[in-house]
Amino acid sequence: MSVKTNSNAAQAIPTPVSREDYVTYAQGATQQAQAAKPSVAKYFLAADEKMLRIQDVIEQIANANVPVLVTGESGAGKEIVAKAIHNASNRKDKPFVAINCAALPPSLLEAELFGYEKGAFTGAHQRHAGKFEQAQGGTLLLDEVTEMEPALQAKLLRVLQEKEIERIGGSGTIAVDVRIVATTNRNLAGAVESGQFRQDLYYRLHVINIEVPSLRDRPRDIELLSNYFLALYSDQFNKPLMSFAPDAVNKLMTYRWPGNVRELNNVIQRTALLANSSIITARDIPVELGQAVSADNWISALPIGKPLAEVETQFILETLKFHDGNRTHAARTLDISLRTLRNKINEFTALGLHVTAASGSK
Repeated sequence: MSVKTNSNAAQAIPTPVSREDYVTYAQGATQQAQAAKPSVAKYFLAADEKMLRIQDVIEQIANANVPVLVTGESGAGKEIVAKAIHNASNRKDKPFVAINCAALPPSLLEAELFGYEKGAFTGAHQRHAGKFEQAQGGTLLLDEVTEMEPALQAKLLRVLQEKEIERIGGSGTIAVDVRIVATTNRNLAGAVESGQFRQDLYYRLHVINIEVPSLRDRPRDIELLSNYFLALYSDQFNKPLMSFAPDAVNKLMTYRWPGNVRELNNVIQRTALLANSSIITARDIPVELGQAVSADNWISALPIGKPLAEVETQFILETLKFHDGNRTHAARTLDISLRTLRNKINEFTALGLHVTAASGSK
């Protein structure tokens, strides 16, 4: 695959001369990728060698009816990779169904996965087909699979072994033909070692492992995606034609992007919406460099003299604040499960402490 991108990070791309040229640029990289690798590359943009290798792997395993485990930081593009696997496979004309295992309590997650019969429990007024049935013949994405409770892990393992499910309240089994793609932003091998995740299920899911690198480790993608998002949102908002000034490009390339591609998308969207000039400068980009404490001086920043529990509370609250209340990002930074973070937040709330919250965050 050959995607043209500016190799000099400190030099802005030329400003298109017309809106037609502008929209052409916004679509151009995708069109080039599609011509080079029609079965895969049209589903996500990439210029960095690490992501191009992932596209090669997807082509190799797309039609293999085996589970795929996609790992990487929150916002790095795990779901995009999962959709690419589906769309490059012979299942592409069948459903792609996703469920976030961290977003639902265990009882509801089980009902959503396996379905239930009428009268199976209070509120079950009619039969409900679960995600496995909805994805019949296609692909089921189990997002953040490490947040699944052990009892439910055992049921998932049985489905992978027997290729059949049983609805809650049902008396018979239903055969399912579903390709499983699971994602996690945690160290799954570590979760197995600590007893939080079943080892036998780990081996079942770990047939193929695709690790999506963080955006900060894909500098060519930062440049490509920044320009793509700027073109996309500027046209969407009917704004004047825009491009990045050299200092803006440098800022984009220097920032660490803890929220990865999702954060980059949001930042460029806001930048395009609020921009008052056709040239985007560093001052227009709403990120702050150098806010995090470096690895060399973090000890000096600790509040020595306070009890450990109080330090832990303060650290968790500040991490949530840094991530604008996004619990998934905070849990990743803290290297704890989302369930553990929720329990901590419930404790803080019960104590009357203020916890930063973001609308739509987990």
